[in-house]
Amino acid sequence: MGDRLAALIERFPVTAQVFHAGALCGINALDADGDAGQLHLVRQGPLEVVHGHHRQVVDQPSLLLYPRPLAHRFISDSERGADMACANLRFEGGLSNPISSALPEFICLPLASVAGAEPVLTLLFEEAFESRCGRHALVNRLFEVLMIQILRQLMESGELRSGMLAGLSHPRLRNALIAMHEAPAQDWGLDRLASVAGMSRSVFAAQFRDTLGLTSGQYLQGWRVSLVQQALRRGRQLKMVATEVGFGSEAALSRAFKAHCGVSPREWRRRTGQSGST
Repeated sequence: MGDRLAALIERFPVTAQVFHAGALCGINALDADGDAGQLHLVRQGPLEVVHGHHRQVVDQPSLLLYPRPLAHRFISDSERGADMACANLRFEGGLSNPISSALPEFICLPLASVAGAEPVLTLLFEEAFESRCGRHALVNRLFEVLMIQILRQLMESGELRSGMLAGLSHPRLRNALIAMHEAPAQDWGLDRLASVAGMSRSVFAAQFRDTLGLTSGQYLQGWRVSLVQQALRRGRQLKMVATEVGFGSEAALSRAFKAHCGVSPREWRRRTGQSGST
């Protein structure tokens, strides 16, 4: 079995930037910040978390993940507060990043439930709460490592019931998804994907649609378009990208891009403020 996260993390990495380490006392409101998500680690509480109509009391060491911008509030004791380390998360591609868009708007997990995370958390808290040279750079990297461990935990626990990460949790569908992620330029017809998954054509098609909410052809098209968007953000020329991601020509790429996004690559680049030439 291939690595379920390798191609995703390599093509669409996440970077973290710590903005708080220490006690949070009383009421603290955090606004949605551009296209950044946030990851909060509660070393010691209790803490009440509020966003929208959702209220939750966290009474054990936990992580609070907001993969996309969402205003929220923390309420803790006005004197003792809650010990926390907090970081902004930036997924490459922003709101169109396939990892962040596949996650629920909010995830709360006990720290003890994240397999293999104890050494990372021990070092992260030790560095975050001390004044050592290079601490911010080190803690940023540890947050990024922890994010990978969270994704691994979510897939291995089977807690996500739909979407891409649920597909990557499936013992057979995952093989087809890995194949598309690693080699998007290949001709991944239904028969070939079903064979990779070790399933019959009809069973594969039904389970893929039921789990991911779209057909394998639609998923492949979306994955290819996301790679094109990434190339545009990096200023690459479409004619250089077309065959790399599975389109036979620049014209075919442009048609597929407009069908998926509603605008041409040139217009998408203009609207998103990207530079470069087609």
